[in-house]
Amino acid sequence: MQLLRVLLCSLLLLLACACRTHHEVSTTSTVAPIEIKPIHITIDVNLKVDKELDDFFGDIDRAK
Repeated sequence: MQLLRVLLCSLLLLLACACRTHHEVSTTSTVAPIEIKPIHITIDVNLKVDKELDDFFGDIDRAK
């Protein structure tokens, strides 16, 4: 009985060690650093406010 127990424990230990695997992945690729620069945006907006200003000040001039 004692021998059977030792053999069974040995068999279980052998099976447990046999199920262990080790995997290693090796790569040689390198990642280049990314440079982030600020973006300068110039927007030209041409509004015609001359007519509106003339109308606004024209009302004031007429009131005088």
